[in-house]
Order: sequence, then C-alpha cells, then structure tokens
Amino acid sequence: MTTLLTGGAGFIGSHMSALLLEYEHDFVVVDNLTNSDVSQLKKLEKFFKKKIPFHKIDIRDKSSMKTIFDRYEIDSVIHFAGLKAVNESVNEPKLYHDNNVVGSECLIELVCKYNIKNFIFSSSATVYGEPVYLPIDEDHPLKAMSPYGQNKIDIEKLIIDNPFFNTRCATKILRYFNPVGAYNNGLIGEIPRGIPNNLMPYLLGVVNGTYPYLQVFGDDYKTNDGTPIRDYIHVMDLVEAHLMALQDNKLGIDIYNVGNGKGVSVMEMIKAFEKVNKIEVPYKIMPRREGDVESCYANNKKIGEVLNWKAKHNISDICKDAYLFSQQLKK
Repeated sequence: MTTLLTGGAGFIGSHMSALLLEYEHDFVVVDNLTNSDVSQLKKLEKFFKKKIPFHKIDIRDKSSMKTIFDRYEIDSVIHFAGLKAVNESVNEPKLYHDNNVVGSECLIELVCKYNIKNFIFSSSATVYGEPVYLPIDEDHPLKAMSPYGQNKIDIEKLIIDNPFFNTRCATKILRYFNPVGAYNNGLIGEIPRGIPNNLMPYLLGVVNGTYPYLQVFGDDYKTNDGTPIRDYIHVMDLVEAHLMALQDNKLGIDIYNVGNGKGVSVMEMIKAFEKVNKIEVPYKIMPRREGDVESCYANNKKIGEVLNWKAKHNISDICKDAYLFSQQLKK
C-alpha cells in the first residue's frame, strides 16, 4: 500500500520522503511547486537510487487528484501542502484561505470518498497565539495571530467536525513548533523563497554572504537574555513523529504537539551556531517585530507517552546540519 504526501517537494515533505525511502515505504508525492521545486526530490533519487513517483498537481484540482487515488493503492495521506509565510498571509488573506483551507476541503472530500485508513495533518503551534501559560500543551486555548494561523485552526475544525475522521480513520493532527536542521550531512534542507522570516534560514543567509548581518528583533523581553524564546525541533525528529503516527492505527482523532519541549532564545541559538560551526555571526539589535510573542515552547509529554516519540537531536545537531546544507548550496 502507498502513502500520499501532499506538498511533498517542500522542506518538511522532502524530509518525510527521505525517511520513507530509508524504510522502503511506498509513497507518491503531489505538489503544485508554488513555493518549492523538484531539486530536493532529485537529490534523494540519486542518493537512494530509486525513482520517486511525483505529480505536479494542485490539491484543489479534484479531477487530477482523483486520478492519483485511482492509480495508486493509497491507504494513508500525510497532508503537508499549504502556503506558510505568516507575513504574506497578512497581506494576502484571501489567497491563503483559498489555497490552504479550500485546498484542504478538496483533499478531505477525497480522503472520505476513498475510505483512507490513516490521515495526518501538518498543523502548527501558531494556532495557540500568545501563550496563556508555558509550556504549551494540547489543551491550550486556540487564538491565531495571523491568517496563516487561522487557516490551521479552520482546517483542524474541518477534520474534527467530520464524522469520518472520528469513527473510520486513524487521524493525527500534529502541531509543529519550529522545524530546522537538514538531512544526512546536508544532502537536503530548507530553501526559503524570498527573504526568510524565520531565524535559521536568515542566519544561514548571513554566514553565506547574502545578508550583511542578522536582525535580532528585540532584546528587552522578560527572558534570560532579553531575546525571544522558541522551541526548535530538528526536521528529522519531526518527520519521525509522522512515521510513528502513521503506524498507530487506532481509529479517531489525536492531537499532538511536536517540539523539543525546551525553549531556546535567539542569542542562545546564535552562540550555539558560532560554537559548533566555528564561525562568527554578525548581528544587530532591532526594535521588536509586531506580532512576535515573548516565549513559546511545547509540552511534548503526550506524544512521548502515546506514540513513544522523543526528540533525538539537540541544538548543536540542528546548527551543524543546517550549516552543512547551506554549504552544499554554494557548490
């Protein structure tokens, strides 16, 4: 049987592809390549010496998607597809709703029609908004601070309100914190489109000479060093959580945070990067950025207890692997 990866050419989707190739698990990728390309999949094909079934399809194109379900014996779906830039979602809310929410509605319709046995939705910690308490557990109130975050809440609601996912499908909603890092000594990694909003891609742009210095937005927060705190998780730990979720066939909906469970400040990340890679990162303190929360990190106890998952990589691993990938891009 075969797993369908929507958005499987993107950062997380391509790393999921790598893990499935390691385990010789059959899968097919669909992606409209709006914010990705096939270069990562091509690298994986060369490395594993195996062809990856790929189809350039928008998940809103129900007719083309139906041909995928008809052609392959799909028994599970991992839904990564979606636009994901928070700032862009503020400027283009209709685009984001149509692509992310309407696209998910189309996919959900087919998942139900074809009686898919396992379904995993790629959600986000952005659904929590400004933390009411820390660490954030799965019962934390939902309050998005951007159209992108609201998209994730809306899609979660589509799943939760649908009887199919509650009674006939093993359904997992995984709320990611901050995925970073890269696969296998930098073979594949994150290739941001345009100027990145996230810390690690911008930091890599600085050390590779694309940007003159790293902008640190705010040093007056009530944290250990005044800079914001986030929960960074290695992308391979993240995709391993998907694999373990895929193997859990219990019917009904389960929601899990996927994070390291530890907060790391911006300055701590900079220092860790400099130490492990023996390179200096120039930076400038800037005013706080609107919409940024002070601290956000996960309570990941539930996924550990139920799926026996735990993060295997630390911040040093993350910094080392991300830098190795950035150096591969220069070759």
